[in-house]
Amino acid sequence: MTAFRRLGPAGSERPVVEIDGIVFDLTPLTADIEGAFLAADGLARATQEARAGRLPVVDPTGLRIGPPVARPQAILCIGQNYAAHAAESGSPVPEQPILFLKHPNTLVGPDDDVVLPRGSTRGDWEVELAVVIGSRAADCGSDEEALAHVAGYAVANDVSEREYQFDLSGGQWSTGKTFPTFCPLGPGLVPADEVEPQALRLRSWVNGEPRQDSSTKDMVFDVATLVRVLSQRLVLEPGDLVLTGTPEGVALSGRFPYLVRGDVVEMEIDGLGRQRQQVR
Repeated sequence: MTAFRRLGPAGSERPVVEIDGIVFDLTPLTADIEGAFLAADGLARATQEARAGRLPVVDPTGLRIGPPVARPQAILCIGQNYAAHAAESGSPVPEQPILFLKHPNTLVGPDDDVVLPRGSTRGDWEVELAVVIGSRAADCGSDEEALAHVAGYAVANDVSEREYQFDLSGGQWSTGKTFPTFCPLGPGLVPADEVEPQALRLRSWVNGEPRQDSSTKDMVFDVATLVRVLSQRLVLEPGDLVLTGTPEGVALSGRFPYLVRGDVVEMEIDGLGRQRQQVR
């Protein structure tokens, strides 16, 4: 397995790649894992250099894990992309992808704290498959063309504050999605050629209790369709993130309490790793 990571204090992360349990320093090749590196076929070049033994080995022990992609230009999110989640939200299955945005500065590491806004009473979790765009995608004419623009995949938590999303938004969901820390990403970016995006199990827990347990095969619109349709409505740039929607099992369903200070949220997608955040 190959996973690209960024290790170290926030704002000073070092790019690395882990291959079969060995962590290699990428700083001889790039200062960071961001759009220009991805667009220059950086993942493949770095993997080749590491496997050839031409990169130094580093010890990741004790180092914070940052988000595996730095400074995305856009974080594009898809709403109600699992039929059961649409139902628990009280909505019909969408006929077209529902798009909303998160501000890029919501991005944090997979184990960083999630900070709810002052007075929040309806904080919620959403485990999602994140798609990382690797090359400029505009007006893709086929699913195959769309997938060729995908660099890889990661675990994301589309943290939400439902009062701001629905009651204080004027109808714009992004209002409840854009607080700082509301997009934990990682622990790693796994290259697209190592992932079957429509056969991944997604799970989440709050304080150790199961919440979500589903599969990406249950998406209403699969990854290829999402990238293709988005590319026909806007231009996707290298480093952009597409959060592909969450399955059922969130607090919005009424089956579970909303998040409060001290809660611990965990998320996992098979083959992509696990996150853990404390709520404050």
